[in-house]
Amino acid sequence: MSSEPKLASYRVEPGDARDLDQVIDVMNSAFDPAFGEAWSRSQCAGILPMSGVALYVARSPDDEGMIGFSLQRVIVDEAELLLLAVAPSWRGHGIGRALLGQFIDDSRARSAHRLHLEVRDGNPAVQMYRLAGFDLAGRRSKYYRGADNQLFDALTFVRTI
Repeated sequence: MSSEPKLASYRVEPGDARDLDQVIDVMNSAFDPAFGEAWSRSQCAGILPMSGVALYVARSPDDEGMIGFSLQRVIVDEAELLLLAVAPSWRGHGIGRALLGQFIDDSRARSAHRLHLEVRDGNPAVQMYRLAGFDLAGRRSKYYRGADNQLFDALTFVRTI
């Protein structure tokens, strides 16, 4: 049973390198460049073929395109949520929670016992992570560099499953 209810209005499924253009489109619409959180296409393409890495995509109900995604990896018994993004027009429909639930479920299925993620301090997703049982583990001072060279702290969260 999934950690999060699946809503019939969209579907979450495994993705691959053929989805990268849409991943970048969603990421560019979801991540404000002022905070410096987004990855480049080459960073995403470079990590996808690595062992333990998985991409999950949320697709719209009319199959017109991707509305969210998560990128994650499992190494031995630890998992890391590398990226999670939902298109702004689809926020508030449970897509982020479903992608996070998929990360938790997939990590459990792949025998991970400790989950990690990092998020910019002040990102509204912090509340979602806390509600999903993630605890603050640390802070990386001045980790993200925004478009105007302003620096932002990163928060690291962990959860044991």
